[in-house]
Amino acid sequence: MKRVEQSWPAQTLVKISVLGVISFALMFFKTPVWFAPPFLKFDISDLPSLLGAFAMGPMTGIWVQLVKNLLNVLIEGTVTNGVGEFSNFLVGSVLAYVAGFVYQRNKTFKSALLGLGLGIVAMATFATLNNYYVMFPLFAKVFGLELDTIVSMGSKVNKNVVDYKTLMLYAVIPFNLLKGMIVSLATVLVYKRISPVLHR
Repeated sequence: MKRVEQSWPAQTLVKISVLGVISFALMFFKTPVWFAPPFLKFDISDLPSLLGAFAMGPMTGIWVQLVKNLLNVLIEGTVTNGVGEFSNFLVGSVLAYVAGFVYQRNKTFKSALLGLGLGIVAMATFATLNNYYVMFPLFAKVFGLELDTIVSMGSKVNKNVVDYKTLMLYAVIPFNLLKGMIVSLATVLVYKRISPVLHR
């Protein structure tokens, strides 16, 4: 019994590491969306953290996000001086933690859907406030840009974007809602198949 208890943290660490590596690999498959500035690119790299949060608890999802973004900085490098990676970590962690927290309290399909739904709303809300007050201004400062320059990037692809607030309303919010829904759908489709491996 004691041997099993001692080996469990190591097993969890291995699973987090594997999920983090898979998540990092998924970051390479990015694509721009038609309504948002080109620096907002869609990928499904949040999927492994959601799977980990469902199988092993909400904090696991955060650790997977951390591994993913650290690997991205160390291996691929950063073109945003860490701003983009830090934002990716925070936003992904909100989604994984909220969804995992709700699901862990009552492990049913209905609870999973509720957790994912609340996670999407929490992620979109946090991402919007975070981008509005912190990340976009920081991004502009790091690159020596005016916020109007970032707004113009959005205006070129989305006619509804005319100022900083509409950039959030018509680009940032829809982007995060779309990303959250697609990643959540993928989680629903694959979790039952993957969970026996994660629980082993």
